Amino acid sequence: MANNSGPGPRQFDGFQISIPYITPVSTASSDTKAQMPVRPNGLRVTAALALGSNLGDRFHNIELALRLLEVPKASLSSEDLQQCGADVYAAVVDTSFMYETSPMYVTDQPSFINCACLLETNIPPLILLRLLQHIETTVGRVPSVRNGPRAVDLDIVLYGTQVIDTRSPGERNSLENLTGQLLVPHPRMFEREFVLRPLNDMIPDFIHPVFQRTISILINALPEEDPSMRRVMPFPRYPLPADYAWIHPDVPVVPPTLTHWTYPITQGKTPRHPSQRKTHLMSTLNATPDSFSDGAVHNTLETAMAYARESIDAGASIIDIGGYSTKPGAAFVSTEEETNRIVPIIKAIRGLEASSSDPDGHMKEVLISIDTFRWEVARAAVLAGANCINDVYAFTGREDAWPSADAEAIQRSEESMAGMKSVAREFVVPVVLMHSRGDAGKNKVYDQYGSAPGTVIRGVQTELGAKVERIIKGKGGVRRWMVIVDPGIGFSKTVEGNLEILRDGASIVADVKVEGKRNPLGGYPQLVGTSRKSFLGVILTQGERGRETLPKERVWATATGVVCAVQQGALVTNYGNKLNVKTK
Repeated sequence: MANNSGPGPRQFDGFQISIPYITPVSTASSDTKAQMPVRPNGLRVTAALALGSNLGDRFHNIELALRLLEVPKASLSSEDLQQCGADVYAAVVDTSFMYETSPMYVTDQPSFINCACLLETNIPPLILLRLLQHIETTVGRVPSVRNGPRAVDLDIVLYGTQVIDTRSPGERNSLENLTGQLLVPHPRMFEREFVLRPLNDMIPDFIHPVFQRTISILINALPEEDPSMRRVMPFPRYPLPADYAWIHPDVPVVPPTLTHWTYPITQGKTPRHPSQRKTHLMSTLNATPDSFSDGAVHNTLETAMAYARESIDAGASIIDIGGYSTKPGAAFVSTEEETNRIVPIIKAIRGLEASSSDPDGHMKEVLISIDTFRWEVARAAVLAGANCINDVYAFTGREDAWPSADAEAIQRSEESMAGMKSVAREFVVPVVLMHSRGDAGKNKVYDQYGSAPGTVIRGVQTELGAKVERIIKGKGGVRRWMVIVDPGIGFSKTVEGNLEILRDGASIVADVKVEGKRNPLGGYPQLVGTSRKSFLGVILTQGERGRETLPKERVWATATGVVCAVQQGALVTNYGNKLNVKTK
């Protein structure tokens, strides 16, 4: 994906790698067709693909390429389709985090966006190569200098455990003659952090078929790291611009990008480059009559718009709009009513024209998150202009009982999971997935995760981690780089449990082992929300000067929670109104 330097030996943490190293699949013949079957045993293979872009709308380009991958019949030639058969299949079943990286070798060009995916397919390697080349052209790649700028770059990094070199034996002493050829594993992957790190997100224990070392060992053996490399999360622009033309009828529309956030890579519990970190402020706009903190305060269009303006002036990067209270015992709200509460506010914000009250258009362009657990509401909100989905039940639906044992409740949960995944995937929006256990005021015991301290954190890692894995993996999964996790402060946790998260929240997403296994939440960015919650009220009753407080009186207690969230490296923290705090 980046530029190749000349062949030669490399010393990596005690072992030497020589290039070229690739051996042919079979030495019986130099003929390509003799070296590999057209369809390897007729079975599906998992291939690892690397993707990169540094021209145009980089995030749009990569998403379009991923979508085109899954409709191979639209891109393959008739001859290749005939060889593959009617049941040709390709599905993205996992994705890495997304990274912004400096260009290698040819450095006078824009920064790259890099990521990787796992593709389950029955397409043979050479036909898959031609498919990738056709997709590159479709997305907009044009001939350029070697390793120069490109709209998109797609490489086959791994194809199962196969070792492939389509060149004749006499051409295998150099890496300078690769045009039209296929070498798998990718011959330069071992020295490229922007390839190894995305692979490490998905398959750290995969054993390289040539080096016989795992991906995690290879990345740890890199002689140096890219100091500019950081993770990135794009936010799409909705509603789509009126003049937005879509010319790819075989795949759903990919929206243009509105903006993106970056955050540092974590190693263990520590950000690799803390100076790259910024914590964004999320304001909460409850368009409900019964929210625990500000019910019936912002549930008219006029008051909601005033609050939105106030939030932006106070430094908010994103406004979270909700139409259904999550407090224990909240009244039932129909899907139609919830939609009617929030969609007019979103449309009003997006429909603003430049004026004296918004001369720079900041309010019209502000990021909007929709706080809902219903896919129908999420869909309507995104079409109206929301850029993010915030689900306190992590796509499993609202159920008071936990864990669900009732067959009907389980079925409802499965339907919610399918619906929310479909909306998030179709519209390519980031999702905030929160840890919860049914009724927020119950289910506060975490004894099954050992003895204190750390039981609540282990519970969040295990329970939310299992949901996140279901959401990002398999056909139709949400892109890993689009997920923010929320430990669920105030939801099914004691006061001490909430304080445990505030004290050591970085541990939740640390890249460490949890009970002998890799932490399923390792590396994800976090949203930490403490806004005027009841546990703060409990704390404020203690001591000689303690007293009962209303939610609106907990502003400075909330500010303390915001400071804790920033200190623990949260990407986002939410707050109520009139909290004038800005972060760096």
